[in-house]
Amino acid sequence: MPDAEETMLLTVFLRHDQSNNLDAIQTRLKEADWWERFPPEGVEIVSWTVAMGFGQIVTLRLPPSRLNVVNVELERSAWGVFSTEIFPTYDFVPVREMIRERVRNGGK
Repeated sequence: MPDAEETMLLTVFLRHDQSNNLDAIQTRLKEADWWERFPPEGVEIVSWTVAMGFGQIVTLRLPPSRLNVVNVELERSAWGVFSTEIFPTYDFVPVREMIRERVRNGGK
């Protein structure tokens, strides 16, 4: 996996289609080979969270050149099971720590 300077974070919201029950969702994902194909090769899962009543929130780390592959895989295997929202994101923890230290030292 490339270092952090060569990658981006991408947060994907997978909203459940509540017109389907869990068995129907799992069947569709299996038919689409979702569990083997997502995320695509060269893309790392940073976190994958289930939010009850909403769906799943997946954060991926990837080289920007793999963005189109992630998009195609979502279109191929997630659509019809989830509605998707996708956002480029970044790790705020180091920024927060820098701000916190600056404030502690009298800055804004």
